[in-house]
Amino acid sequence: MALPRPAFTLGPALGLALGLCLFPWVSSASHAADGRITVHSGGQTRSAILVQHERLKKARRPLIIVLHGGSGNGARVRHLLGLEEILHTARPVMVYPEAIGGHWAATTEVDAQRDKTFIHDLVDRLVADGIGDRRRVFLIGVSSGGMLALRLACNNQGEWAAVSTLLISLPADLAQSCAPARPVPLIMIAGTQDPFVPFQGGLANLPDNKIELAPIMTTLNIFGKAAGCGDGHVSTLLPNRDPADGTRVSLDKLSGCKVPVELLRVEGGGHTIPGHRGAAMGLGSSRGAYNNDIDATKYIWDFFRRFGG
Repeated sequence: MALPRPAFTLGPALGLALGLCLFPWVSSASHAADGRITVHSGGQTRSAILVQHERLKKARRPLIIVLHGGSGNGARVRHLLGLEEILHTARPVMVYPEAIGGHWAATTEVDAQRDKTFIHDLVDRLVADGIGDRRRVFLIGVSSGGMLALRLACNNQGEWAAVSTLLISLPADLAQSCAPARPVPLIMIAGTQDPFVPFQGGLANLPDNKIELAPIMTTLNIFGKAAGCGDGHVSTLLPNRDPADGTRVSLDKLSGCKVPVELLRVEGGGHTIPGHRGAAMGLGSSRGAYNNDIDATKYIWDFFRRFGG
């Protein structure tokens, strides 16, 4: 039975006015095609912020699904990553789903099923309405949202063109069972001194998730195995553009992979996003050190562009 069409109803003038009130950090030109889409999923009405910068008549556009962190929302992660500042002349549609009560149910696989179903239902609706191309659906997850992104990637049947996670690793319960049916290109970003997500694995200290996590490298290698990678990796130390921040970034690439599986390792970095010092994550002043050598958002976009972004 066909589902009712989503509530994507903001006209250009109303969308512009509302956008300038709610999102003053984004240029007004981008808001002519902003709106909110609602989807009925699992017996509930769920929603997402939808940002379309360019209406293409002949080709469906890439979709970038961005999952916010715990106690967050779509508007906050939109500001946090600043994707639109990089993509203002590009074609992707940005989608910022909202968790119920600000928290993704990603602690266990059983709990996560509700939100996993929502994300799949959301993508199905966007594709069915001709808003995005199913072959070019990209996924970004930040902190607890990254935990949900990894759970979705573990079940990959080819629905994700590429995935990026920031400041998170696989839940320990999933480390033994994660086996994507098809390899998924993955770029992870993690700080070695993250006070909330231990780089070497252990108990997460996130406000909404106290859960055992696998080490970051274990997570990377699990997806590397699915991608047919060898045992080695190549590590490149990136330029130290801000020596005063006390951190360095290495790009680790697993070797011999069918698709790239990579890690931006921030030596000395905390629960912070490189290049986004001024963006608040809602965790107080105890997030740890910031890195200013790279812009994580630009790295993610450049990675996605290799797969049709």
